[in-house]
Amino acid sequence: MRFGVLGVLSVWTDDGRPVRVPELKVRTLLAELLIHDDGPVPAGKLADDLWPDRLPADPAASLQVRVSQLRRALSAAEPGARALVAYQPPGYLLRATSVDSRRFLDLTARARATSAPRTRADLLSDALALWRGPALADFADAPFAQAAIARLESARLAALEDQAEVRLELGEHAALATELAALLDRHPLRERLWAAYLLALYRSGRQGDALDHYRRMRALLAAELGVDPGPPLVELHAAMLSQDPSLHAAAARTRTNLPAPVAGLVGRGQLVAGTRELLGRSRLVTLHGVGGVGKTRLALAVCAPAPVTADEVWMVELTGAAPGASTGEVAELVAATLGIRDDASAGTAADRVADSLRGRRALLVLDNCEHVVEAAAELAELLLSRAPQLTILTTTREPLGLAGETVVTVPPLDGPGAVELFTTRAGLRPTPAETEPVLAICARLDGIPLALELAATRARTMPVDELAARLDDRFRLLGAGRRGGPARQRTLRATIDWSWHLLGPAEQAVLRRLAVHADGCARETAEQVCAGGRVRAEDVPDLLGRLVGRSLVVLSGGRYRLLESVAAYCAERLAEAGESGEVRLRHARRFVDLAERAAPHLRGHDQRGWLTILDAESADIRAALETLTGLGEADLAHRLVGAVAWYWYLRGRLGEARRAVSAVLSLAPSRVGMVAVWRAALELFAGAAVEEWPEAASADGEWLLAFAQWGFGDQDVVERRLNRALAAFREAGDAWGEAAALMCLARSGFSGDMRARRRDAERAHALFLAAGDRWGQLKSTEILGTLAEVVGDYDLAARLHRDALGAAEELGLWTELSFRLSALGRIAMLKGDLAEAGRLHERAGRLAEEQANLAAMEFAQVGLGLVARRQGHYDLAEELLRPWAGWWRRLGGTDGLAFVLAERGFAAEQRGNLPAARDLHLEGLAVAVGTGEARAIALAFEGLAGVHVLGGDLRRAAELLGAAAAARESTGAPLPAGERADVDRISAAAARDDGFAASYARGHVSPLAEVAGRELG
Repeated sequence: MRFGVLGVLSVWTDDGRPVRVPELKVRTLLAELLIHDDGPVPAGKLADDLWPDRLPADPAASLQVRVSQLRRALSAAEPGARALVAYQPPGYLLRATSVDSRRFLDLTARARATSAPRTRADLLSDALALWRGPALADFADAPFAQAAIARLESARLAALEDQAEVRLELGEHAALATELAALLDRHPLRERLWAAYLLALYRSGRQGDALDHYRRMRALLAAELGVDPGPPLVELHAAMLSQDPSLHAAAARTRTNLPAPVAGLVGRGQLVAGTRELLGRSRLVTLHGVGGVGKTRLALAVCAPAPVTADEVWMVELTGAAPGASTGEVAELVAATLGIRDDASAGTAADRVADSLRGRRALLVLDNCEHVVEAAAELAELLLSRAPQLTILTTTREPLGLAGETVVTVPPLDGPGAVELFTTRAGLRPTPAETEPVLAICARLDGIPLALELAATRARTMPVDELAARLDDRFRLLGAGRRGGPARQRTLRATIDWSWHLLGPAEQAVLRRLAVHADGCARETAEQVCAGGRVRAEDVPDLLGRLVGRSLVVLSGGRYRLLESVAAYCAERLAEAGESGEVRLRHARRFVDLAERAAPHLRGHDQRGWLTILDAESADIRAALETLTGLGEADLAHRLVGAVAWYWYLRGRLGEARRAVSAVLSLAPSRVGMVAVWRAALELFAGAAVEEWPEAASADGEWLLAFAQWGFGDQDVVERRLNRALAAFREAGDAWGEAAALMCLARSGFSGDMRARRRDAERAHALFLAAGDRWGQLKSTEILGTLAEVVGDYDLAARLHRDALGAAEELGLWTELSFRLSALGRIAMLKGDLAEAGRLHERAGRLAEEQANLAAMEFAQVGLGLVARRQGHYDLAEELLRPWAGWWRRLGGTDGLAFVLAERGFAAEQRGNLPAARDLHLEGLAVAVGTGEARAIALAFEGLAGVHVLGGDLRRAAELLGAAAAARESTGAPLPAGERADVDRISAAAARDDGFAASYARGHVSPLAEVAGRELG
């Protein structure tokens, strides 16, 4: 699918058919995602930009609706296009591989990389032809689009200036003068346009007009900006006054030895333009980056055609110098390139080069300086001081470190750029089935152009899915090499070898030890893991700094990371040094300590901060556990899992937690201790049955089992566990434990007294608030919201659930977010807004599916079933509800099963299916009687009343309605207005009997057990 922002926002299928994206907010969302095509756009920013004047009540839900609409519009036009809009924390991104703005920037970069005027003109013409009008013309006034529009329009003007200069080379003077006059009316302050216009006039035989327009331009710059024309325009004016013969040359000839690139540069358009601009302001610019990232190719693109500040461009390849070569040896290479005669009487080689360059407007490119960085720095400093019109551009894996040096970091290609380079070089147009393998290849090769080009060579003879699967052995896979180019860039291993051999022993030791980290590390972790032997912990920060400077380590967000290929290489070096086991165990011990330090903070004021820390370290925690289980370190493995399990639960990573617990218990099986307790709890959290219950040897264990078992199995056991835990927590003065136990008692409603439940929930919330535990506040708020719902205070319930929703979003607890969305959906349903209820439950279901959480999925799907029944879609309601009755049966669920059976029974009754309705409600009543939960018994009575109405026994129906009302009143929670629809409907039908009131009164005073017994027979 192709996207266009160079004009009105547009979308086309791959075969060119236009795609309609309806609704302004959806188009705004698409525009924002296209503007930020380098990564995900935070959901908060998207919401702010979609609703700049006033946010909706639930911005996240409203945004999700627009995302769904965009996905539908794309997938309706082209199969598989739905996946282009992806969720990636902290927001959404568009995985677009064809965007006209990206194509425009790449064409202009390729134009600047070639020295052939006609080719350059054709490329620029193709680039400018992509423009269909002003950038994002339909969002010209939108604040979010202003920076992108300005950036694109600036790039368009630069391309027009490039085009004007190349047309001057091609002799198109008269026509160009006419076109530039109109362009300058719209952009009167662009000096490059003025230079091209004046020269076009002069070469068209209109020398007088050229001089008049120069005076006009000079007056305009003075009036508007308070500046004089820049040196290129001043020099052009002087040349016109003296009628310099060179002005009539068909083309300006720049002296250069730059090689002509064989292939175009991909994905670097903005970087080329930015570096060219820097060369106009800085006399020393350094392109700095990891080996294979394309610094030399970028330098060629920057320098061809030559910048306006240079009359000659010379590239000096320094790979021929020996590592650590002297300044004189490097100067000899420069002198040889410039053709300077070897004359010892004229001084040193550096002196001869400086004397030769004095007075010349030259650009000197020193390519590959990293192995002679000190000599290159000394020579550059000398030349710049003695040749004032000289500009130097260097490429290196380590900056020169000179004052005045402007360092441009050359990053790996971003996702779309990497995909374009790989597919272009491989001659591949990926099918939908190939898209994921291609993305995986580009990601695992870190977007490094050299690695991508080597992989593209293999992709010509190997399916991309096989290529992706074999990247674990990347050095063998990409080791066949390529012909041409320096030997150090013919294979992936050779490229990294080159950098490795430039390091000292201590730097090599730290670098190879960093490979044990799965996802980078903080400085403190590196100090502990990388120290050892002759490397002291206090030396590690300085060594890390050197490695960052040499582009072997990436410092991002305070963490030191290795690119995947560098990490694979260093892991081999670690094994060769015989250090793998020792360093990996040191790494594992570090994360055991970290997890144990974090555990208490996950229940207090620092909860959010420690969740963020553990998020950053989660991959390394997995790696540490793998090390410990692999080495048979059972004690350390138990400690790690016991400390980090609560984090996994909070983050909804139940699958990861279950695998970890199983791995640890396979080392040392046990039915005692927190790891054994966690195994049972996690099974229940994940919606699986527990085959063997462990022994809880602590109050924490008792509470966790009760918390997990709520609603499943024998609830008397749950109540006893909670009461034992509560007593133990109070005795120990554990306020968090007391709050957790009270929360569960309030949630479970063992007392059946609504006032007691609310009192417990409020006490739990106060204790959690004092402890600073946001999760506990969220859960206790959730329970208070549910209690408000039970008594019909829907506004309070909605406010409390929204508060809990905000806390879940703040902490990034996506499973809890799903539960809260379903709860809000239920409130919307009870208030009669069935459309909103459906949207909220659908969003909750998607989140639950992403988290693979069956309990959250059940809550969302059952909610959709309730909505469907209230909309009159009885068959759909049965379809949505039926699977969850089986799920509750498998897990021994009670209240949940009774509720689902009642809802299915109502749907069957409303369809007129008397036998099915009777069976479902009787089963629900049997379950409810087994638990003794009065509200569940009342719901079954109400359902059976409907069955008796359908069967014609109106007096029996009235008696059941009276008994149901008495049961609800006994809990302090009569049926609220939002839940009365079924009772009112059935009561109206039963009231047709003259004896309704007497039968209702008789049921109201009859013992519940007696009424239930008659129904169950």
